[in-house]
Amino acid sequence: QVQLVESGGGSVQAGGSLRLSCAASGRTFSSYTMAWFRQAPGKEREFVAAINWSDGSTYYADSVKGRFTISRDNAKNTVYLQMNNLKPEDTAVYSCAAARVPRTRVMIRTQYNNWGQGTQVTVSS
Repeated sequence: QVQLVESGGGSVQAGGSLRLSCAASGRTFSSYTMAWFRQAPGKEREFVAAINWSDGSTYYADSVKGRFTISRDNAKNTVYLQMNNLKPEDTAVYSCAAARVPRTRVMIRTQYNNWGQGTQVTVSS
């Protein structure tokens, strides 16, 4: 059974940085795509970033390109999301997700069948 546990959320001022972690367990993830999604109050859950565990290919939403970086540590079975130059519109619950996903569909939330509990990120102006 796949388990995903996020950590690292918090409150920061605009322009600040946070690093989220997603510790994965329960299976071998070499064929999986790991992703971050976020959901703001009153809005649908949206794609943020994804990484292919085997070759490290990365994918980003346009709204975070150049500010966020997704990475993985194979030895620790952990995926990270480094978030720099945070904006108030980045405020949301950030959730980690995992699944075997075709490269052309990594941004589609319904492709993922394993989710963490989420961590709150709040950015004040």
